Parts: sequence; C-alpha cells; structure tokens
Amino acid sequence: MTLRASAALAAAAALTLAACGQPAAEETTDEAPTGLTVVSHESFVMPDELKEQFAEETGLDVTYTTLADTGSMVNQLILTKDSPLGDVVFGIDNTFASRALGEGIIAGDELTEIDFGDVCVNADLAWFDEQGLPLPETLDDLTDPQYRDLFVTPSPASSSPGLAFLFATVGAKGDGWLDYWRELEANGTLVVSGWTEAYNVEFTAGEGQGDRPLVLSYSTSPAWTIGDDGESTTTALLDTCFRQTEYAGVLEGAANPEGAQQFVDFLLSPEFQATIPENMYMYPADTSVELPEEWVRFAPLSDAPIELGSEEIDANRERWIQEWTEAIG
Repeated sequence: MTLRASAALAAAAALTLAACGQPAAEETTDEAPTGLTVVSHESFVMPDELKEQFAEETGLDVTYTTLADTGSMVNQLILTKDSPLGDVVFGIDNTFASRALGEGIIAGDELTEIDFGDVCVNADLAWFDEQGLPLPETLDDLTDPQYRDLFVTPSPASSSPGLAFLFATVGAKGDGWLDYWRELEANGTLVVSGWTEAYNVEFTAGEGQGDRPLVLSYSTSPAWTIGDDGESTTTALLDTCFRQTEYAGVLEGAANPEGAQQFVDFLLSPEFQATIPENMYMYPADTSVELPEEWVRFAPLSDAPIELGSEEIDANRERWIQEWTEAIG
C-alpha cells in the first residue's frame, strides 16, 4: 500500500510598472485563495471538531458538498469537469478510479488511498441457530435450494456495494457470472434499490426485522450488531468478499489546488484516520491506527478477497451493468 501526497504550489509575484516622467503604478499581488470546496459521497463523515481543526490550521473557509453515491458522484464530476464542482474529492473507489483518471478529472492523475474494506454477505446468526440450518459459506451456497428466499442484495445498477457484489461474481465466475445471477434469481434472491433498504428493512437482524437472514453488507457490519451478552448477532461470510478501496484527489481545474492538497494530507493524519472505523465503517489506510476492540473480534478482513483489476472494471463496467439489467433487473 502506497500513500502518496503531493502539493501544487502557486507563487504570487508583485509587479511594479514605472515609466519615465510618470508615477509608478500601484503594486498588485495575487492573493492565495481562502476558500475550499470539498466534494464527497453521502457516506463521508468528518467529525465537527476535525472540520474546525482543519479550518483553524489552514485558515481556509471550507464548504462541504455532498453528492449521492460513488457512481453518480463520478458521473457529475465528469459532466462538470470544465467548471469543477469543487477543489478536492473524497470517495472515488476502485470500481470507478480508472474512469475518473481516464476522463481527466483528477489533477496529476493522482489518487491517494484513504480507507478500504470488504463488501461481503452477512448472516443473522440467531435466525440460523433457531432454524437449525448451517450457515452458507460460499457464493455457490447462495444458489443451494436450502437457502431459497433467504438472500437480499442491493442492485448493482443503483448501489455501490451492489456493484461491488456484481464484480465479486464476475471475479469468481468469469464468463459464467450472468448464469450465476440467473441461478440466484431462480433461488429467490431479492434485489432492492440500495443498502439501507436491504439491511434495515429486509434483513432479519436489521431495524425493520425483515424476513431475509442473508444480506449483502460489509465485513465490519458485525461489529455494530453486538448483543447484551457482548457477542455479535451477525457474521460476515469471508469467502464472498470483494475488496473496496476509497481515494481522495485534487480536482483538475481546482480554484485552490494547494488547499485541496492540504485537505488530502489531513485525511491521512492520525487524527482523521482514527475516526474512520467508527464513522465510516471502513479500515483506515494507516494500518498503525489502533482499531476498536469490537473490530478485532467481529470485523475481520477476508484473507482472500475477490478482486478485479481497475482496467478490466473500466473496460467492462457499463456493459456488465447493462447485461445484468436486461437479464435480472
């Protein structure tokens, strides 16, 4: 893992013009910008005290602009690249990084890793225990008739974790990925619009106490479902995971590139990195950060996550989504 940070420094020059027999013109100076606009997806969280700390340390007046999920955010940044929405962006992940770089919206083609995590199927332990049914372990298990009508996932056409799951199926099944989805559909898999609906409404261990004991979520989710006995009521199936990495970068054409780089550097600071697990449910890029005790026990990363290269994703993303939509969505 390489953490890169670079700063674009703008120098201001004072120019005095004088002519024989005429008074010298007034000295003019290009002042450094005092404003900064941060663009992020809706899951970005920076505690107020750190926002205040960054503003005080830099003297910048910071505006935080929140867009929707990663995909729509990248699309908007591409559409507005001739008149950028801000100076710096957080939340472009490895499923959209190559597209962002290819469209030239990131200054210097440089993205800096800020956090990472695994998108995995989660299971309601209490439900499986009550039913006397063994936990599934693999993607293939989800198509087993004994797990019919038990799995819910957000759509890859409208959800970032849903798209990560589609990539997991491509990585695991290769050219047979769409046949695998047809098997999921035949086994009663429910597809909903987003993670919130899947987890909080349809999942048996969610807020809505739904009727689906298997849900697509994150390997960190079980750290937030701890019962009165100190044990988690859910678990992540670590053989079903796709590794997701989130980046920050200075936007091409930024009005304040120096301030933008200062913000990227601040996201790598120990103070901010330490807040990532509790606020964004991801692992900090700085692996020296001490993790919450609950994470050590209940939020392990997969030892062998399913991965796809960003170039392969970029070359096929839209086609895969279209094929999935036509066949399943």
